[in-house]
Amino acid sequence: MNLTPDSDPYSHLTTEQPNPKSQHLHCLTPIEFVDLMQEEEAEVMDALEGVREVLAEMIASLAQRFRSGGRLFYVGAGTSGRLGMLDATECPPTFGVSDTMVQAILAGGQESLVRSVEGAEDDADAGAAAVRERGVTRGDFVVGIAASSTTPFVRGALKKARRIGSDSTLLTCHESPKLDFDLTRTVVLKTGSEVLTGSTRLKAGTATKLFLNRLTTGAMIQIGKVYENRMVDLYMSCDKLRERAIRTTRHFTGLNRTEAIALLKSSHGSVKSAILLNKCGVDYSTTVKMLDDAKGHLGLIIDQKTK
Repeated sequence: MNLTPDSDPYSHLTTEQPNPKSQHLHCLTPIEFVDLMQEEEAEVMDALEGVREVLAEMIASLAQRFRSGGRLFYVGAGTSGRLGMLDATECPPTFGVSDTMVQAILAGGQESLVRSVEGAEDDADAGAAAVRERGVTRGDFVVGIAASSTTPFVRGALKKARRIGSDSTLLTCHESPKLDFDLTRTVVLKTGSEVLTGSTRLKAGTATKLFLNRLTTGAMIQIGKVYENRMVDLYMSCDKLRERAIRTTRHFTGLNRTEAIALLKSSHGSVKSAILLNKCGVDYSTTVKMLDDAKGHLGLIIDQKTK
């Protein structure tokens, strides 16, 4: 235990302030607690509304990086790191991308997903080293997630990424973050103080999760991973996703189940190619070229065909 007589360096943080509405939290009945949480969680959507323009700009910038072969790296510790890992892990099955396209760097490594790694978040040098070891380049996009804004591991990683020349963002819930280095941008989710003082897995965590959902989903839409509101680049890696691929193919082709399955087999499991085989009457290799020419945008091909 490392206790010092110095002043508390964290007491000023938005995320460490006690919430006056929950002062008597220990006395609430379960239903009173639920009602209070419902009331407080409403601030999450207000926080997201407050960053809508910068989020849209980030989506556009990230999509451009993806088109040029760049990658997205989330960096975080504790809840923040786990949220980054969750979003990164969901991208391959949802959008059919490589597991290197969206990556998470966690303080303490993979072990920290399931247990606290003592002191890992306090090591700025480790954050910088992790960025270097992952081979982050100036063509990549790095988002450091730190609810309090102060996490040394995240700051060290962002400082290193910015020095490399990457697009670098601090995502935080502390309303007045202070940095001694430049970043591309700082995004503040104004979620206020938590019902349980300092427990940023609550409002701060919820707002962060929703922000990351929007960032990757928006960028993937921009690069052609979605047609209408359907996943058309998904991996058929489990029964649920195989059935979704069949259902999506049927939706766009009007075929019955048996015909859709046969079409998917002839298109090597590619939903996009299956749709083009049906609509354009070409062979599989031609669909691959069509999609390559359109940079993966199925909608562009279909729109041109129907004009």
